[in-house]
Amino acid sequence: MSSKELIISPIKEELVKFEPYFQKATKSDLPLLSTIINYILRRKGKQMRPMMVFLSAKLNGTFNERTYHAALTIELLHTATLVHDDVVDDSYQRRGFFSVNAVWKNKIAVLVGDFILAKGLLWSIEHRDYDILDHICTAVRDMSEGEILQIEKARKQDITEEVYFEIIRKKTASLLATSAAVGTCSVTDDKEIIERMRLFGEYAGMAFQIKDDLFDFQKSNLIGKPTGNDLRERKITLPLIHALNSTESKEKSRILKIVRKHSKSTTDIREVNEFVASHGGFDYAEKIMYAFNDQAIAQLSAYPESEVKSALIEYVNYITSRVN
Repeated sequence: MSSKELIISPIKEELVKFEPYFQKATKSDLPLLSTIINYILRRKGKQMRPMMVFLSAKLNGTFNERTYHAALTIELLHTATLVHDDVVDDSYQRRGFFSVNAVWKNKIAVLVGDFILAKGLLWSIEHRDYDILDHICTAVRDMSEGEILQIEKARKQDITEEVYFEIIRKKTASLLATSAAVGTCSVTDDKEIIERMRLFGEYAGMAFQIKDDLFDFQKSNLIGKPTGNDLRERKITLPLIHALNSTESKEKSRILKIVRKHSKSTTDIREVNEFVASHGGFDYAEKIMYAFNDQAIAQLSAYPESEVKSALIEYVNYITSRVN
């Protein structure tokens, strides 16, 4: 059985039942909006966040309709974020297809992202899922702050490991943390259990982003965005931070000069990659990634062995072993 099959196995029926929710929640009478929503639906990803919601719920209580509401709100928030991210990053591809902004331009993409986010928030209000809404709004705040902090540091080029971890905790890990938290709070109001699962999701999310940052340095890329994209946007991530901290000022200045260039050639990207490799940046980032992996799994130690617990452990291990 593959990793994905092991993860899905305890929630297979629930995932099938969940499929119509997104289309129902984002229904619109505007033809253009309906066309764009259908375009997004045809290109949706692995549904990793709804899986986290469902598995967290099943581990901690009895699956119910509120669990579907939680998963839907998370998926709507995630989708809105992806649409907005492509605008912010000037990215014209998403999972190997043209992004919304590439086809319909930035103004439409921003408004579509706003529409999807509003639909998610309204869904929680309409169903009186105020505890779920509280977690969702916190995630929106954190993700916005994380994105702005990353942009600020890309301009100043003064990022440290501590700041990097704060960026990825807010920008990426907060959504997986929220997925685990809302899945859990859909079946229990025990704050200690909800916080434990939130931490589980946060640590998993930290590992997820470090893996993505490592992907960006790879020679061949399978995740739908150009190799070296972070460098082209002047973003300094963990492998490069470590390499820069491990070298003398002259070599450090030379690499930072390349990073600060607004236009980078393939030769520039290759030179930075070789610098990171030669100074142990990739090995260091992998070590930190696996440490977060272990911290996530440690949050599950209090639970007895079960198919759902095994699926959550496989979920975390999949994050760090995936090839796309």
